[in-house]
Amino acid sequence: MIRFPAEWEKQSAVLIAWPDQSGDFGGNLNDVEQSYRFIAETICRYESLIILCKSAVQQRHIETLLPVEKSGIRFIHADYNDIWVRDTAFLTVEKDGKPLLLNFRFNGWGGKYEHAADNALNRNLLKHAPFASNPHLDIDMVLEGGSVESDGEGTILTTKQCLLNPNRNPELNRDQIEAQLQKHFGAERVLWIDQENLDGDDTDAHIDTLARFCSSDTIAYTSSNDPSEKHYQSLKNMEAQLKAMKMISGEPYKLVALDLPKPIFDADGKRLPANYSNFLIINDAVMVPVYDDPMDQTAVDKLAECFPQHEIIATPCRPIVHQYGSLHCMTMQFPATISTD
Repeated sequence: MIRFPAEWEKQSAVLIAWPDQSGDFGGNLNDVEQSYRFIAETICRYESLIILCKSAVQQRHIETLLPVEKSGIRFIHADYNDIWVRDTAFLTVEKDGKPLLLNFRFNGWGGKYEHAADNALNRNLLKHAPFASNPHLDIDMVLEGGSVESDGEGTILTTKQCLLNPNRNPELNRDQIEAQLQKHFGAERVLWIDQENLDGDDTDAHIDTLARFCSSDTIAYTSSNDPSEKHYQSLKNMEAQLKAMKMISGEPYKLVALDLPKPIFDADGKRLPANYSNFLIINDAVMVPVYDDPMDQTAVDKLAECFPQHEIIATPCRPIVHQYGSLHCMTMQFPATISTD
């Protein structure tokens, strides 16, 4: 019996990888670290935090930024190319009620970036607690955590543009990929969305930028009601697909539209993939990425309705999105079955 837990289930810890001067944030690092500081302090209020960093020197620097109780933080020194651990760290399933760490191959989002250290990350994590004490499985298939959404009950939501992209697993067709999702995640069904990626998103349309399970009967999704928005029509097409989808019971999903913020551009004029679907669910709270935009509060209010038992926390992510990802992309949660003691 294999089950892929939903993100809203009880967690033991969240993993992040701290950026440094050698990374892609460059001159924006100070602002990025302020966002990281907010995110780290917030997570520590609810559960344990695991911070990847590259050296003891960097660890000491991070410690000066975090005036929180250090007992809730575990540091691991490891090499990594990028900070987007959603796509490089273990995915955790339950096998017969016990945790199993899945180590998929990572190829730099279809060979777009250098990725040797990221692909080796999980092998390095296995040298450290809490990962060393848990069984793992190496899987000869390219798959990133941001590309799959689980309702915890056997349904996986994903996009054709990512999982069926020939730059991931060209030797596998749709039926074969579904068979792999069934084998490794216990998927009873796969809901496929046909949707282009947002401008600035180089993941080939990861589902966690587009549509997210809030519960087994509710999906929040990226939307636009502005006909001048470049993605207006494609997002309307995605909305129509979501409306046609049914739960296992045959009932339609409750859908919650999260309108895009106004476009944000980098210094070179490239649009960044700012969106509100990239929220992170942690124990008793939901962290919502915000971008100093008038639409921020609307997104916070809508997600508060989806998670009435959770504290909703507006989380500053404008600096982070300058490297083409956001809050969910930079984090990976681990279920309560992974002990951090």
